[in-house]
Amino acid sequence: MLNFDKIGVGNVANTALPPREIFQALPKKDNLKFQYPRDVQSEVWSKWFEKRNDNNIVIKMNTGGGKTIVGLILLKSCLNEKKGPAVYVVPDNYLVKQVIDEGNKLGIGVTNDEESMGFLTGKDILVINIYKLINGRSKFGVGDEGKKISIGSIIIDDAHACMNTVESQFTIKIKFNDNKGSLYKSFLNLFAEDIARQNYIKYSEILNGDYTAMQEVPFWNWQKKIKETTEILVQNSTDDELKFNLPLLKNHLSLCKCVISSQSIEITPHIIPISVFPSLDTAYRKIYMTATLADDSILSTHFGVKTNELNNAITPDSAGDIGERMILLPQVLNPKITDNDILKICHEVSKKHNVVIISPSEYKARKWNSIANQILKSENITDGVNQLKNSHVGITILINRYDGIDLPKDACRLLVIDGLPDDSSNIEKIKNGTLLGSKEGAIRTIQKIEQGMGRGIRSNDDYCVVMLLGQQLSSLLYVNEASSYFSPATKAQLELSNQIADQLNSPSNEEILDVMDYCLKRNDQWIAASRGGLSALKYEEASNSMNLNSALFNAFNEANLGDYRKSYKILYDYVNQCDDNKTKGYAKQFLAEYTNFYDESEAQKILKSAKALNQRVLRPLDGITYDRINQDEHKQALKVSEYLCSKFKEPNKLIIFLNSILDDLSFKADSHKRFESAIDELAKILGFASERPEEKYDEGPDNLWAIKANEYLVIECKNEAVNDRIIKSYCNQLNGSVTWFNNNYDHFCNATPILIHPSTITEKAASLNANTRIIDSECLEKIKNSLHSFITAIAYNNEMANVDKIRERLSGFKLKAEDIINNYTKEFR
Repeated sequence: MLNFDKIGVGNVANTALPPREIFQALPKKDNLKFQYPRDVQSEVWSKWFEKRNDNNIVIKMNTGGGKTIVGLILLKSCLNEKKGPAVYVVPDNYLVKQVIDEGNKLGIGVTNDEESMGFLTGKDILVINIYKLINGRSKFGVGDEGKKISIGSIIIDDAHACMNTVESQFTIKIKFNDNKGSLYKSFLNLFAEDIARQNYIKYSEILNGDYTAMQEVPFWNWQKKIKETTEILVQNSTDDELKFNLPLLKNHLSLCKCVISSQSIEITPHIIPISVFPSLDTAYRKIYMTATLADDSILSTHFGVKTNELNNAITPDSAGDIGERMILLPQVLNPKITDNDILKICHEVSKKHNVVIISPSEYKARKWNSIANQILKSENITDGVNQLKNSHVGITILINRYDGIDLPKDACRLLVIDGLPDDSSNIEKIKNGTLLGSKEGAIRTIQKIEQGMGRGIRSNDDYCVVMLLGQQLSSLLYVNEASSYFSPATKAQLELSNQIADQLNSPSNEEILDVMDYCLKRNDQWIAASRGGLSALKYEEASNSMNLNSALFNAFNEANLGDYRKSYKILYDYVNQCDDNKTKGYAKQFLAEYTNFYDESEAQKILKSAKALNQRVLRPLDGITYDRINQDEHKQALKVSEYLCSKFKEPNKLIIFLNSILDDLSFKADSHKRFESAIDELAKILGFASERPEEKYDEGPDNLWAIKANEYLVIECKNEAVNDRIIKSYCNQLNGSVTWFNNNYDHFCNATPILIHPSTITEKAASLNANTRIIDSECLEKIKNSLHSFITAIAYNNEMANVDKIRERLSGFKLKAEDIINNYTKEFR
């Protein structure tokens, strides 16, 4: 019996080129599900068809806009035009199955076998995960191997979600091994002197096995020792830690960054040289499909999309084709709400609805364990998501999964984003640490949050409540105004939710649940308001100005060709138009690096100017001249007023910021950078002069406070300490910081050494200066309580500009300079 559906003649679906015609002509599609295309799908198909011969095309559609169907039909059009073979790439195997299921329902030939004749002859679409294409032994061919499997047209769907895999494949990670001849030891020995000179404290911590310690190898040392580096890697190229990654980096090692920690060594290029995959590089048509995130420039750094191609992205006519979301921030609605209150709210909702909580790590997910019905990691994600789609589960925890998961309809009616995402690698930690507090850093964080927020609505008739938790996230959105970096639809939904919040006054748990019910119980007025806020929404015009990622991408490409002066010119132009000092300093470090290839002296001058803009960049060879800080004790209250008035326009933002500081001032893992920053902010809020010498000068204490004329606190922060006693290395570090102080301040200046540690008891081999004081768990809690009382009194009584009242409250809450040591520190034992 012949199957005429497999014969192209007479079947318009196999001959037509316009995508909408193909969709309408598909003979075996599920007509109940695919009766008509949505307007947004037709609009995208039409715009793509006009530009289809462009080599790189970016398509941006709202989450739930039907991207999978759009993509499959586009590739079917390419096959009909003989632009095959066609490949559809997704982030993971879970989505491979989803796309194949969708293809089967459409009646389009799909396969996950790259050796199938249907794919190789241009009849079927190959559906694969990104790893199958992007790895050092890719079946499609790598580098000098040439093309093993040709690609004519390719779609990379959910391109932002594919980036973690791409980054990991282009990163060499060498795990700690204490054996003398190990790969780890070879690298550590090669660069030991260099990282010690850059930051001796971090070098000592690495040698002592401190799991938080890491140091970037200075670019001038990396360039100078590139021959030795290459020899070590090539000699060990068959090692399991190198065989899949080295082939992707071997021709770009001089343009890589290396970070050494006590646990591993990471090497990754500044920009992903994606052209190392010839099948992808030479494909006729490359289509990148993404959600409507505000900044797509990361497509340049990871997939080689040019700036003009990003600026001409295809979008539907309306930006309002998105599911309905009520976005709530409980800690903004009611600053007094506790974690226990939030657990109760989520548990109450879970009695009738599926609740999904995205937590950045297993450690941070522990607080949900008591009410969780399932915890999903990579190994059980498919089964867990299927349970959500097919039944009432209750509360599900997703560990660090902000993308690549679809939770339509009843699978998720309350989606909780629990705090800021964690960094996936040490190189990422250093990058984000350097950009902390910058516009660029905020954009990166907001995009990850928005990706997570998109998990709960998968079509324009879907709905869910989104709850954003965490004091840092609340502060980022409202104090630093990073919400402006959301996409148009998310901004509109957040604005509607803000209007709801304006009608509430420190709502109770029950009142928050009542508000959520407007969405969950399908209140007509809420539905009308929600849809009305999106109806006329348009996509924002792309900016023609150069952004950081585009500048780095263009500079890397020129450096890759050996034209370092052209790299300099690109970054020089970007730096001159950048209005954010921290981002400018970060970019200047790259400017210095490319300059170092032809003028080492000038590179150090550029790096010195970068350090003045951003303290977290590398320290230049000749260091930075130390500038003393000082304090006039009679102006403490005035300094408090000046600082608060300059930073906060309204008292509510001060309260949100306060809560984020209090949250950071905690003994917990993976938090020392935020803790040290919070100690710095604490000093400024209290009207003291403060700085972070170890960060700014790569020597000295974590924090230094000037509390009176010639009176200082030399502070070392050990908030991640796990020992119940103060160990010798901590004592040595504090003693060394006191020596640094004595070398930089004259004998008229007096310093009290302060160690922040959960315990006051030293181990036997440890030795501290006699006048050392400890801020233990009890003392830390005590000063947090005093700070909370002090700031809330000022905020609620609108006293930020009232110096006399501030002076009175500093005294009343025992926060004057003379109170700090006596009230909030203890002697060591």
